[in-house]
Order: sequence, then C-alpha cells, then structure tokens
Amino acid sequence: MIPRLKVRAEFLAASKAAWQARPGVVVQAKPREDEAIKVGFTCTKKVGNAVVRNRCKRRLREAAEQMIPQFGLPGHDYVLIARADTVSRDWQALLDDVKAALIRLAAKPVARPKAPKPEDSSQETKTVR
Repeated sequence: MIPRLKVRAEFLAASKAAWQARPGVVVQAKPREDEAIKVGFTCTKKVGNAVVRNRCKRRLREAAEQMIPQFGLPGHDYVLIARADTVSRDWQALLDDVKAALIRLAAKPVARPKAPKPEDSSQETKTVR
C-alpha cells in the first residue's frame, strides 16, 4: 500500500506543481525531499453525490496501486483528481489515462501557467465611487 497524503497543505503544494489532464483523471506531481512516494485522492461535488464521489475515489485508489509503483518517480507526491468520466470510464481506459499521465509527468514535467505580474504599483490608482 502506497503511503497517503492526508494534510491539506500537502494537497495545496501539489496543486502548484506539474500536472497532466486526461479524460478520466487529472494527475498532479510534486517533488519531495526524500525518496518516498505518497499519493492523495480528491473528488469535487461537481462529479456527483457522495456515492459517486466515493466510487470515483475507490477506482482511483486501485488504479494508483497498480500504476504508481511501475510508472511513478521516487521522491514525488502524486494527487489524483477524479473527473466526471472517472465513474463511468472503462477500467482499462482509466488505467491507460493514469499510466499516460504518469509517463508524461516523468518525461517532461509541465508547469502550471504563472499569473501575470502586477503592473508597477508606484502609479496611483483612482477609485471611482
């Protein structure tokens, strides 16, 4: 069993790291200080009710158990985020989604786009009331 991410701060740190989106899942990968691999799972209310969300997370947990030991990089935290298709996606297609995302993240990490820099703050701005 792969160790789990449980603290919100770990999930937030992973959300700012490299990620890959596939039809059945979004995978985020953040490098760690040590060589351990940890994994977390999340599913928003947009996906469905509690029964559907729990089913999605169960499917993602099993997919992670099968794919992360083979294709995950040592020293990384992974967060698997369920999408609307996670619950109804064919099992092999879901495994392929996780595998493809892990391979892509290992080959060439994709950084999230950074927010535009704020303009020079030395200029005064007027508030219209």
